[in-house]
Amino acid sequence: MPYIDLDAIDLRILGALQGDGRLSNQELADQVGLSPSPCLRRVRRLERDGFIRTYRAVLDRESVGLGLTVFVDIKVEKHSRENATALQEALAALPEVVACHMVSGSADFMAEIVVPNLKAYERLLTEKLLTLPMIGDIRSNFALTRVKSDTALPLTHLKREPEMREPDC
Repeated sequence: MPYIDLDAIDLRILGALQGDGRLSNQELADQVGLSPSPCLRRVRRLERDGFIRTYRAVLDRESVGLGLTVFVDIKVEKHSRENATALQEALAALPEVVACHMVSGSADFMAEIVVPNLKAYERLLTEKLLTLPMIGDIRSNFALTRVKSDTALPLTHLKREPEMREPDC
């Protein structure tokens, strides 16, 4: 793992912003124990260095009419770099695909798809996914209940051990 230069205050800032990205700088500074100016400088550095990629609202899927979540295992037909790349680009272009990973195992890709209902998934499957020539096989798994999603990333692995100091003689 590459060296990541984050101290305890940086980790508190990241944790607080993951919990509520709408915190004002003053509220954030109060939570992490800094005055506003140094807090803002740290946030800007975390943004510039790529630790904070973006800020966005997490919408409730049911409230916006996206009541069906489908996990789709996809196998690439005739494995090649070109087919894999073309499939990645096609999946990335579909707004219904909210997450997608290249995986090992029985499938090559696993996509998380959100749609209003089963009929909408059938249309997406038959009119878009099954028309892609690089797809060899598709397996759909329908989510019955969402147990956990849209959560903060765990940061405990980034905490540094206190440095051992030599005893004074």
